[in-house]
Amino acid sequence: MDTQIQAAFDDAKHIVFLTGAGVSTASGIPDFRSANGLYSQNQNAEYYLSHRYFASDPEGFYEFCKKNLYFPDAKPNVIHEEQAALTQQDRATVITQNIDNLYEEAGTKHLVDFHGNLYHVYCEKCGQTVPVEEYLKSRIHKLDDGPLRPDIVLYDEGIKQQNIIDAVKAMQTADLVVIVGTSMKVYPFAGLLEYRNKNAKVIAINRQKLSFSFDFEMVQEDATKFFEELRV
Repeated sequence: MDTQIQAAFDDAKHIVFLTGAGVSTASGIPDFRSANGLYSQNQNAEYYLSHRYFASDPEGFYEFCKKNLYFPDAKPNVIHEEQAALTQQDRATVITQNIDNLYEEAGTKHLVDFHGNLYHVYCEKCGQTVPVEEYLKSRIHKLDDGPLRPDIVLYDEGIKQQNIIDAVKAMQTADLVVIVGTSMKVYPFAGLLEYRNKNAKVIAINRQKLSFSFDFEMVQEDATKFFEELRV
C-alpha cells in the first residue's frame, strides 16, 4: 500500500466511496457490462430491464430477473467489509450502483443504493413490502393479487429524489472521494462527480485506467488486493 494513499485514508474525516459492478465480481456476481456480460450476450437486456417491458410482459420480466439478477449464494467480500467498517466509524458513506444487497449484508451504516435494491420487494397495488423469498416463489402478492416488483430503477424510470439528495450532500461534504470498480460512464451516477467538494482528493481504484478532466490518483489494480492491504 502506497504510504501517501494510506495517509489520505487515515486523515480523511468524510470519505465517499462511489462503487460499481467491479466491487461484487469478487463475490461471484458478474459485471453485466463486461465483454462477456449479460449486456453483451443479450442485446435486448436493457429492454428486458425496462419499465416498458415490466408493464407489457410482467411474467417475462419476472422470469428474466429471477434467472439473471439474483445470486443468493453471494457473500460480501473484503471490499464491502472494509468500506462498511469505515462507515461504522462514521467516517464514510457508500454510494453504489450495485443492486445486490451485499453492502447491507456487510453492515454498511451510511449507504445510498443509487439504483435501488433487488432484495427490497413491494406490491405495486398496496405498497406493502414482502420478503424476497416470497417474490422468488411468485410475482403475485398473495394478500391482494397485486404485482410484486423489486425496488430497483428500471430503464425509463427516474432515480429516487431522496437518493439524489443524499448522494449530492455526501459528495459536497467529502474530503476524500474513492471510485471503486466502476468506469463512471453511466449517468446520472457519473454526474455525481460534478458535485464533489473541489478540495477533496480523488482516488480511482479500477482494473481499467480511467480518465477525468480534473486531477486524481489512478490505482490500476484489483480492488480486492487494495482493500486487503488498506489499514482501516
